[in-house]
Amino acid sequence: MRTPIDWLVAVIVGLFAVAEELSGRNAIPGGRPSVWWVVAGVAAAVLVLYRRRAPFAVLCVYSAANVLGFVLLREMAAAWQFYTQLVLLFTLLCEVRPASWKAGVGLAATGAYLVSMLASSPSVVWGDVAVALVMTALAGGSGLAVRRHRTLALQAQERGELLAQAAVAEERARIARELHDIVAHSVSVMTMQAGGVRLMLGRGQDREREILTTIEDTGREAVDELRRMLGLLRGPDGDGLTPQPTLDRLDDLVEQSRAAGLDVTVEVTGDPVPLPAGLGLSTYRIVQEALTNTLKHAGPTGVTVTVGYAPGELRLDITDEGPRDGRGTPGRGGHGLIGMRERVALFHGRLATGPSGRGYAVRAVIPL
Repeated sequence: MRTPIDWLVAVIVGLFAVAEELSGRNAIPGGRPSVWWVVAGVAAAVLVLYRRRAPFAVLCVYSAANVLGFVLLREMAAAWQFYTQLVLLFTLLCEVRPASWKAGVGLAATGAYLVSMLASSPSVVWGDVAVALVMTALAGGSGLAVRRHRTLALQAQERGELLAQAAVAEERARIARELHDIVAHSVSVMTMQAGGVRLMLGRGQDREREILTTIEDTGREAVDELRRMLGLLRGPDGDGLTPQPTLDRLDDLVEQSRAAGLDVTVEVTGDPVPLPAGLGLSTYRIVQEALTNTLKHAGPTGVTVTVGYAPGELRLDITDEGPRDGRGTPGRGGHGLIGMRERVALFHGRLATGPSGRGYAVRAVIPL
């Protein structure tokens, strides 16, 4: 698809060619009528318009047409013809690999163009040759430089995408480990309760006793499977099942953050409601990650943590005041924000992050 830049370059080439032909070609003794060269200039502009779609074909067609014109018509080259050749050479080397055969043929075609162009001139001095070679080298070198820049930018983008995918996978594994801990704990409690009820049964309740025994056996098997899965997720150095924090331990997290240098203020709005274990853990981790990011990027500063209980949803708002040493507010990125997004998405919530005044804000809305 042609861009506005393509149209602009083509129009400039066409206008330049028409202006030069109408003003100067008739002054050459024995020169062809200007109308033929005006048509040639318009045709060259059309080729320039399509140069990025088929850079090799356009360069070869243009070079061959000009070489034939110089040799058969014995006409002197106009400036627009030379500059158009440079534009096409630049485009070709932008689009193809430097070591490809197309690049080699394109350079050979440009060489043939230069030789025939200089040969068509009634008087050639070494200065003309040097200028033509230098300008050709600049055009070709610029094309190679642009291609290299594009390649490096694409490689950097691919590396960034791979790192982001690895970060997402790592964070999802961490979330899975934590949720497996919660599920294993819940199943263990259910199993123990079933065993307690079984021991309370009296005589004549053999059917109930059999059902509860089955529940106990199934629960123990489930816990064993969860422990094995957790061992796989944690790897050889992982620890066992450990209690996971929830918003009930937010005060402990705030005290740790204050000890690290943050001036944290906690506000709770609405009527608090009990949260499912998984949701409580995720909200705790979101606040923890936001406070860690603040300390990392802004240093010791003021932070307000607002936990809002609204009908049907839980709102988290962690806003800092920005650096207190006068430096600008830095951007936030990395694995921390990826982890927050994954945790919010797990519960079909919404996450918004970005600058807020001189500071930075993390806002999450999670359905209950």
